[in-house]
Amino acid sequence: MPAIRSLPRALALLAALLLPLQAAAFAQLRPDDALRSSLREIVRVLEKRHYRKLALDDQFASELLDLYIKRLDPARTYLLAADLAEFEPCRSRLDDELQAAALDCAYRIYNRFRDRLHDRLEANLTYLESDAKFDFERKESLPLNTDEQPWLASAAAADDYWRRRMKDSLLRLLMSSKEPEDARKLLIKRYRTQLGRLDQQTTADVFELYTNTVAGMYDPHTSFMDARSIENFQISMSLSLEGIGAVLQSEEEHTKVVRVVPGGPADRDGRLQAGDRIVGVAQGEDGEMVDVIGWRLDEVVDLIRGKKGTRVRLEILPAAVGAAGTAHELAIVRDQVALEEQAARGDLISIPDGERQVRLGVITLPTFYMDFEAYRNHDENFRSTTRDVFNILQRFRSEEVDGIILDLRNNGGGSLYEATALADLFIDPGPVVQIRHANRKVSLDQMAERPAMYRGPLVVMINRLSASASEIFSAAIQDYGRGLVVGSQSFGKGTVQILTPVREGQLKLTQSKFYRVSGDSTQERGVLPDIAFPSLYDLHEIGESAQDRALPWDRIDPVSFDPYDHNEEALAPLNQAHARRVAEDPDWRYLVGELELIEHNRSVTELPLNRKARERMTREREEALLALANRQRSAKGEAPYPDLEAWRADRGGASKTDDTAAETQNDDPLGKPDPSEDPMLKEAGHILVDYLELLAKHRQKVAERTPGSNS
Repeated sequence: MPAIRSLPRALALLAALLLPLQAAAFAQLRPDDALRSSLREIVRVLEKRHYRKLALDDQFASELLDLYIKRLDPARTYLLAADLAEFEPCRSRLDDELQAAALDCAYRIYNRFRDRLHDRLEANLTYLESDAKFDFERKESLPLNTDEQPWLASAAAADDYWRRRMKDSLLRLLMSSKEPEDARKLLIKRYRTQLGRLDQQTTADVFELYTNTVAGMYDPHTSFMDARSIENFQISMSLSLEGIGAVLQSEEEHTKVVRVVPGGPADRDGRLQAGDRIVGVAQGEDGEMVDVIGWRLDEVVDLIRGKKGTRVRLEILPAAVGAAGTAHELAIVRDQVALEEQAARGDLISIPDGERQVRLGVITLPTFYMDFEAYRNHDENFRSTTRDVFNILQRFRSEEVDGIILDLRNNGGGSLYEATALADLFIDPGPVVQIRHANRKVSLDQMAERPAMYRGPLVVMINRLSASASEIFSAAIQDYGRGLVVGSQSFGKGTVQILTPVREGQLKLTQSKFYRVSGDSTQERGVLPDIAFPSLYDLHEIGESAQDRALPWDRIDPVSFDPYDHNEEALAPLNQAHARRVAEDPDWRYLVGELELIEHNRSVTELPLNRKARERMTREREEALLALANRQRSAKGEAPYPDLEAWRADRGGASKTDDTAAETQNDDPLGKPDPSEDPMLKEAGHILVDYLELLAKHRQKVAERTPGSNS
């Protein structure tokens, strides 16, 4: 019986295997001796110098095959099940080929994928250019998360899936106010553009993809870079790019925003967010919107880059709306991300405590920076994180603030030296971070060396985009008991990379790993806050743990350090007071409610392709957000929105740098922190006020227990 049931599937697989491939469309790509020599050197360097020690054996080969196919066809929409069966012999051969500097399997698999992609694009164009009609009244759906489903079993199954996928693309365009004929022409143009780019691929492109997959077996931060990739890397490190200030990556056919650079044009604008997908790019006020779905990442970046002062328009699929969302357009004026815009800034805020107002200092720190060129030139006034924060602390001392909030939200890291030096302003001499190298030796080079400058109450804010140096600093504050860490779980980037030259380019590889003074790694797990806030970012999509083959969390021996007299018993009452307060805060309730709706939207597993059903889904989502917003406004004594149109107009309003605000924004690129508009900053302030009271009570108890003390 089982054999009879499996017969149709077997026949389908056989039919797919026998499908003629249009090999004559373009010549098959093949490696040359120079690329093989480069592969030999890359493999040797990875084996000898990478932190993670891997054996080139059959297990490595098997996992490499899976990762390579995943990178080629992550959504499982081009290759067929028969292709995967044909690739199986490579599962035990890839390790032998790497040791022999051979690329037979790598190029054979890629050429098959390229053939399937070419045939699919041609088939889609034939369908769209025919008189075939799409029935938007038919009840059918498009599955999401196809990477979790079986591979397409036959050409017929692939045709049906792609008919529905084209229908979804057209439906999105129609719901974005495109005319039916214009929507169809745009989709045809999209596929023709992808076909043209496919024809331009070179053997070097295949080599870079495959060697990056080999490097990615070690960890997600290890990669091979050719000349073009090196140029892009140097631009991103120098922050000299005239563009919008956003870190991008490819995700299937889309260009995804990984991080908005603090202080850059997109950050000042305020509308582009991590997780958003860029589907179109246009130049100036009225340039044609170029559809970039399916484009290479570097080509999309080239479109977004431009001269300072010029305008670029982006068509965005917001992360918040989920898979069913429709695109909207936003315009950003290109500019340089200058050091001044990344610099630490100090502001004063007031938090009510009964009848009095508590004065708190807020230090906003977008990155850990240092003007290395000025330092090398012996400029006594060179800019750095620690110097700027030192000056802010001096000003706060004269202002007699009651406590300080150090805001590291969205701080992606930077200079390790500056992270250590900053800790030196808040803790007395002692170790800050341990570094374990590829040879497994542990160093304690990063030490706080001077008495702390500021000894008062401290709260450090982090979120999912706080990474690397931010995690080192906040972990040290937490381990020493020097202050409270509040927010959401940090990114988990606990590794150090170096650049080493190889043939045809450079290899960026992970050579060391960070550990806290407690012995815990910051890798993958990141820093867990003492008081947790909801995460604005999907922890399954953003963060080290969301990346393929990330190095695992582990621990080593702790080092000797002198913790502060931090009252651990304070955490329970602080958390209890926090829970009571946010339960009554209308802004916090709105924030939590919106995040719950976003999470619900992300849980959708299939999209209706019936237009009325899709419009109903969109309307229900908007009505839920409208109801949430009106509950917030009513609780604050504000008039509710009368209808969806009024809500849409307010929600999709002008950027933070529109013409009416341009004069003030030029002098204050990050904007003064406003607790009334930032529920998390406001709550961090209340937690610090509670903390002040608990510390005062704790000091009083200590004084009462100590004879002759002066309280």
